[in-house]
Amino acid sequence: MLPSWMDPATIIHALGNGALWGVCAILFIECAIFPILPGDSLLFTVGMFIAMVPPSITFGDMGKPMVYVVACLIMTVFAVGGNMAGYYIGKFVSGWLFKPRDGWVGKIFSQKHLDDTHKFFARYGSKALVLGRFVPFVRTFVTMVAGAAGMTFRHFILWTAVGGVLWVWGVTALGYFLGNVAFIGDNIDLVLVAIVLISVIPMVVEYLLEKRRGRMEAAAGADA
Repeated sequence: MLPSWMDPATIIHALGNGALWGVCAILFIECAIFPILPGDSLLFTVGMFIAMVPPSITFGDMGKPMVYVVACLIMTVFAVGGNMAGYYIGKFVSGWLFKPRDGWVGKIFSQKHLDDTHKFFARYGSKALVLGRFVPFVRTFVTMVAGAAGMTFRHFILWTAVGGVLWVWGVTALGYFLGNVAFIGDNIDLVLVAIVLISVIPMVVEYLLEKRRGRMEAAAGADA
């Protein structure tokens, strides 16, 4: 059973008429500072809910394609806005934010996550702001690294906007077109669970790899 804060359908239904704005707020927070939020699955679910018969997300009498366009425009603004906030967080307070701490805050904002993102950024350069959109944790921290590394805002906003458009419009489009498939509509609960599970697989893999690296480092230290 998924926790309610990771279940996109639960989130959207709980927000009622303000669902789209609630999704936008979550996207902003995830892109700015807090990576443990279901951005990918929310975008997919928004697209699917727009395409369903009858649609669960509407704007008056607008047709579905226009609702998709308007929703994506709004969500892109909030996603890019979150990245802008992350850029300035990295520029001014990344040293304080990623200092060693105990508990879950220390695990989320660990120096290791920042170091891994630095490596990702060093490997891909400006393109990391586009590619990182599709990688959990990196999506959040790559903008902080850009700010901390002194990337000019003009250069940053160009690449992060490209990444934001591809991420929001692409993932939402997947949900929109799959939402028209009869099997999807008939098995919506199962599909939503699958979406969330798939979206957290990279986090689980990273966690297992981190534990393995920790054991190897401990073993190497014992042999030294």
